[in-house]
Amino acid sequence: MNRLLRVVRLGLKSLALHKLRSLLTVLGIVFGVCSVIAMLSIGEGASYEAQEQIRALGSTNIIIRSVKPPESQSATAERSRVVEYGLTYEDAERIALSFPGVDVVVPVWELRKDIRFLDRRTDGRILGTVPWFAEMSQYPVSAGRFLTPQDLHERAPVCVVGAGIARDLFVFNDPIGAVLKLGSEYFKVIGVMAPKKISTTASGTIDYSSDVYLPLTTAREVFGGVTMKISSGSRDMERVELHQVQVRVADTGLVEPMAAALREMLERFHKKQDWDLLVPLELLRRAEATKRIFNIVLGSIAGISLLVGGIGIMNIMLASVTERTREIGIRRALGAKRRHIVTQFLVETVVLSVAGGLVGVVLGVVIPVLVTHFAEMRTIITPFSLILAFGISALVGMIFGIYPAWRAAGLDPIEALRHE
Repeated sequence: MNRLLRVVRLGLKSLALHKLRSLLTVLGIVFGVCSVIAMLSIGEGASYEAQEQIRALGSTNIIIRSVKPPESQSATAERSRVVEYGLTYEDAERIALSFPGVDVVVPVWELRKDIRFLDRRTDGRILGTVPWFAEMSQYPVSAGRFLTPQDLHERAPVCVVGAGIARDLFVFNDPIGAVLKLGSEYFKVIGVMAPKKISTTASGTIDYSSDVYLPLTTAREVFGGVTMKISSGSRDMERVELHQVQVRVADTGLVEPMAAALREMLERFHKKQDWDLLVPLELLRRAEATKRIFNIVLGSIAGISLLVGGIGIMNIMLASVTERTREIGIRRALGAKRRHIVTQFLVETVVLSVAGGLVGVVLGVVIPVLVTHFAEMRTIITPFSLILAFGISALVGMIFGIYPAWRAAGLDPIEALRHE
């Protein structure tokens, strides 16, 4: 132990003689370790956010949406034609009655309208739906209440607004009990939803904050089934009974078989491909696979920095061997064995790499915190990334220090003493 401590002190003394060179050598390891931890934590955070947003759609849910087929889009050039496509009430009823594994079916009809309160207005999406929509979508109410079966049965002129609508229109007013104008019709606000935004790889970003929810029966009675869009002198008329049907099954094991059965049923009753089926569970599995690939790529890129740092250590140590050839010859002449020379140079490289690894770990923890604070991006630092980065830095120091140490130990003592 005393001999090892003496060798360590000698190594530190040798490094201290060339402070700037040692510092520059350590920086390669510092940035390598720092980049490994920072990149893995940013990738882990981004992956976690994506997976959480997909989970918010429900791992036991299946979402079917109406999609306008390409042939219908060209047909809308005819002014008087009403294009019919998408899901129907019969589809929703057929799904609820024909599939025993289905727990809940949520039909949704939607329309974009001007939304007004007093002299303030905004544009938003009006959704006609059923009382169990909020529970199914894991979308809580922040104030008031959501729709009830009585509202649905009585076709009540009531609505629940999203957080964005409440923020934009009711700046100094209490939204609960206020009367909102949707198009040309008036509705009483009975609730405000909590903020919610979901981003999926399949359908982009879904922002629920600008939505207004009506009982499905009320929306059907007030707005009818035909929507009209007028732009650049052309008139686009569409009839869609339901824009979305959300299905929840009893168990995650039934999701994929149920999705296949629903696809088969829809293909049988829809001659056109006027629907799209989204399975959050499949998206989640895809996101997990992407996360693994992403981590491998980021880790490999950051690992290159460590490799460059290791090459820097080897370069500096080879230069040190050349500079200290005479010193090595004197030590060998005084009785030092080859293993002592190898140990001395290995100690120096390990000290450089370990010191760089420790500083790199500190910076690697600080940088994700700064990214989270200033960029408002979630980062997750895992113990695995800290251990991996520090372990690789120490290993790099040993591996890239072996050749210079072996070369120093292999010098002939007589030739080394003659070296100027």
